[in-house]
Amino acid sequence: MKQKSIFLKAEGDKPLNRIWDFLIVHSEYDYSLKDISEMAGVSYAMTKIIFRDYFIPRKLIKQRNVGQAKLFHLDFDNPVVEKFREYYWAVIEANTKIEENRIKCST
Repeated sequence: MKQKSIFLKAEGDKPLNRIWDFLIVHSEYDYSLKDISEMAGVSYAMTKIIFRDYFIPRKLIKQRNVGQAKLFHLDFDNPVVEKFREYYWAVIEANTKIEENRIKCST
């Protein structure tokens, strides 16, 4: 079983959060919808719905085509994406500090 990220433990293991988690952590590359769905652990049908309704109009850039596959990455010039990325890393940092304190107190 794949271990959940700190973000997913804190914010809930939901398909949208899984996709955000994957796209932010792996932001240096571009991915097809199929790759994103497989690596985020979300069904392809749900990934298409989320992308159609939530990501594609505002938060993703189609980088290039490879054959018939369209490759995407997050648009970090978009202020919403930038704010969410800041929030994502703030959640990680806060939960890491909580966990460190818990470990110190238990030893």
